[in-house]
Amino acid sequence: MFVLAKLAEAVTRPSVLLLLSSALGLLLLLSGRARRLALALLAVPIAFELLLVLLPLDSWLLVPLEDRFPPLRVLPPHVTGIICLGGAVDPELTEARGLPSLNDAAERMTAFVTLALAHPEARLAFTGGSGRVFRGRLSEADVARRLFDGLGLAARPVTYENRSQTTSENALDLAALLHPRPDETWILVTSADHMPRAMGAFRAAGWPVLADPVGYKTAHSLVVELAPTLPQRLDRIDTAAHEWIGLLVYRLLDRTDRLLPGPD
Repeated sequence: MFVLAKLAEAVTRPSVLLLLSSALGLLLLLSGRARRLALALLAVPIAFELLLVLLPLDSWLLVPLEDRFPPLRVLPPHVTGIICLGGAVDPELTEARGLPSLNDAAERMTAFVTLALAHPEARLAFTGGSGRVFRGRLSEADVARRLFDGLGLAARPVTYENRSQTTSENALDLAALLHPRPDETWILVTSADHMPRAMGAFRAAGWPVLADPVGYKTAHSLVVELAPTLPQRLDRIDTAAHEWIGLLVYRLLDRTDRLLPGPD
């Protein structure tokens, strides 16, 4: 199921669909068959990319996700624990180069460390095995351990869950390790666009956590919205599509109680 899910994810990315449309259109055009269809298939990617340059389509898809849960401005007086979701590190690149490698979701890691240092009484947890079909020897948890130890958490006990492959498994596997109680206060740190699906997964696991979204890609500012280049916009479209499709699939599989989880 995991492999099938990854294959489905790959072929439903807008950037991949645009590439496939261009390739099929070029093949038909070179073969001399279905010329009108070939021209249409070639025109779709051009028209879409033109719209993406002229209109903030990526932001329109990301903003409802990122604005769903507000930032955690005021922390509760007592924090039982802090959770960091995987997805911000590259185990294979870390293994190849020998240094912890982060991707564009790095704020998950830095925000987690900041919260951990501000709350020395809190229990700490990281959850992440690998979200890739072909994996190396290191898990995301292995990379996280190296990084957190280097950023000042070496003396703190941290629970590292290293087997989960999906957000739903993040919640279920970590809950099985920590056995959280209903009266405890746990803070969940993940990217803002990923927070609705993550909160839905933790609620489905019977774990009512507090959302602390980080790593915003959008802002209600014209200057910020005009800054991304076309490749960056395509990447943001892919990210938004991944989350919206993920929310739909999670709802169909009862891995969340609603299509778009929000604040209680």
